Amino acid sequence: MVKIEGSLDELRALLGRAERTVATATETVKETKKVAKKTKRKLSEWQRYVKNGANHIKFKRGPKKGRLDLAAMSKAFKRRSKK
Repeated sequence: MVKIEGSLDELRALLGRAERTVATATETVKETKKVAKKTKRKLSEWQRYVKNGANHIKFKRGPKKGRLDLAAMSKAFKRRSKK
């Protein structure tokens, strides 16, 4: 790490003003945010089913205790959608 000593005016002359660099950085971030925005698509029926907490079926014992039982959820989803 380099140590720089001097008065405030000398340091500003060497390094430039911090306000200008912060302002330009925030402007570039705002410009990139506009470009990076994606359009949202509609969730599939299965994704909406899994998102709903009332439909969650979890393992009750064993090493997977507490995790979602996706196989059982899939069977329930398929039985539900047949009707």
